[in-house]
Amino acid sequence: MEPQSKTALINYCTALGDDSVTLGHRLSEWCRNGPFLEEDLALTNVSLDFIGRARMFFSYAAELEGKGRSEDDIAYLRDCREYRNLLINELPNGDFAFTMARQLMVDAYDMGFFTELEKSKDPMLAAIAAKAVKESRYHLRRSEDWIKRLGDGTEESHDRTQSAFNQLWGYFPEMFGMSDEEQTLCDAGIAVDRSALEENWTSAMHSILKQATLAIPADDWSIGGGREGSHTEHLGFLLAEMQFLQRSYPGQQW
Repeated sequence: MEPQSKTALINYCTALGDDSVTLGHRLSEWCRNGPFLEEDLALTNVSLDFIGRARMFFSYAAELEGKGRSEDDIAYLRDCREYRNLLINELPNGDFAFTMARQLMVDAYDMGFFTELEKSKDPMLAAIAAKAVKESRYHLRRSEDWIKRLGDGTEESHDRTQSAFNQLWGYFPEMFGMSDEEQTLCDAGIAVDRSALEENWTSAMHSILKQATLAIPADDWSIGGGREGSHTEHLGFLLAEMQFLQRSYPGQQW
């Protein structure tokens, strides 16, 4: 593989790992804080799925790089501007309605994305995607069910869920934007053309929100920059917590 293409692939794997580790950490914050025991355990298990996915992407990135770094080095020894996750994944959890609204948006995206990534000409990416599709199918079933229950539930649950989607809606365009580097990998049959996923995602989201008696938020604002290293103020606090032990006691392993 040409050095330029190899660097692009390393960056691609790292960005996908960043998506997973940031959201996985956010969901882990629900541990012992869930609305009831069963949901507390369910959210923790979904968190573990994302963290396990991050490990696979980071490990592959480290292998491709060949500089002796480990998955832990990539996760714990980079600063905010070196992270490339989509912004929606780093947002604070808010209330349960906000978490589930974000989860629905991400899960619907993940189903389309990993279904396409299974077709990658890179065997490792295809293998990671095959596992992620199975997880995402379960995640989407959960989040869709919760949004319908919350949206078509009490007046308070409806209002909280509608407010959550209104706050989150401007983050979705970033999920479908392609960089030049990513487009090059896509043309080589390695990466996914994320722009081609938007129509199906939008259709699915509109259908679910309608069934949940929720209004489609207005497309009057959007924000992005995560893939370029520009983040919200929330990522720094997330990383400070997530990276504390590794930075305080370098090289420690479980």
